[in-house]
Amino acid sequence: MVSRREFVQAAPLGALSLAGLGLAWPAAHAAAKTPRSMQDIPVEKIVSLAGDNVPRKPAQYPAQLAEILKDASDVGDSYLVEGAVGSLEAQFAKLLGKEDAAFMPTGTMANQIAIRLLSGDRSRVLLQKESHVYRDEADAVAVMNAINPVPVDGGASDGLYDAMAAAFAQSAEKPYPVEIGAVSIESPVRRLDGAAVSQETVSKIGELARTKGTGMHLDGARLLLMHGNKDFDLQRYCAPFDSVYVSLYKYLGAPFGAVLAGSKDFVAKARLARHVFGGTIYHGWIAAAIASKTLTGFDQRFARVHAEAEKLLGLLGAMPGVEVQRVPNGSNIAFLKLDERMATGLRERLLERDIVVGSVHEGRLQLTFNETILRKPVAAIAAAFSP
Repeated sequence: MVSRREFVQAAPLGALSLAGLGLAWPAAHAAAKTPRSMQDIPVEKIVSLAGDNVPRKPAQYPAQLAEILKDASDVGDSYLVEGAVGSLEAQFAKLLGKEDAAFMPTGTMANQIAIRLLSGDRSRVLLQKESHVYRDEADAVAVMNAINPVPVDGGASDGLYDAMAAAFAQSAEKPYPVEIGAVSIESPVRRLDGAAVSQETVSKIGELARTKGTGMHLDGARLLLMHGNKDFDLQRYCAPFDSVYVSLYKYLGAPFGAVLAGSKDFVAKARLARHVFGGTIYHGWIAAAIASKTLTGFDQRFARVHAEAEKLLGLLGAMPGVEVQRVPNGSNIAFLKLDERMATGLRERLLERDIVVGSVHEGRLQLTFNETILRKPVAAIAAAFSP
């Protein structure tokens, strides 16, 4: 398990773009003492093994939008109504197998609104102790919604069901039973190296929640990174959940935004709650148009990413001084255990071949796979690791 600090340090080009890290492309590594630095690589040629997203320069966004607008009309929205926002909402609702979906400016708002609506007048929500809602949303559940978060063990393992069942049982104990309003599950779990909760476990927890009259929410910020995993079916995975949140910027290339999906009645209430909490921004079409463009065909492209990543790990695992360590129930992250010979000068060797990785920490390197792996034959990527 990595801390937030270690996660950021491992992804110098990581989650969204160079701009998202506060770096100006020309000067970001001007002081780097390497034979080649990242600003020397054309951004469209980078193979980044250090983040979920495809790295971008800020200057690329206007050109990308201009290209989208050449083939589109009426993309503009007014307070998140119609235009590209409306189209994206319909696109996601169909994709996730839900009746409707609402654009949200942030994932935190999507999570908090979902938990608020599903809980109603019940005062507790069950969630993983490693979850973003519990660890990274600044006590918003309690402060904004007056709901008590109950963290449980189990993480992304099959033991999560037993932990949830035990928490339900404890809350029902007399003489002061407390009803559980919602169960929130993050999958894949960022703080568990992208491990995903299995379909079987999700279904079992969903059945338990239904017997208690408890709502189910999926923090699926990185959900679409599971495309290509064995037996993964997106709509089947989402079926046990009353609400599903997906990020628009972690790997779909948008500068911001999220989508929250559910029933027609739920989404109508979510839109009202969004307005109450100040989230009905004037325009969301820029984020929606970019995300929609990337979303089209993403499932097929990311299945290829998984396939190429497996080939790469197989090649790397056959090298002397390299041990591949996979994440159980993983999505797009794996680790390499490297001997000193392999680790020494690795980042510099890879930069010479337009390949970017994070830092080797105590002989261990995190690899995060995204669509840039498709830019170069995996045999060439593997060969660049050799000292």
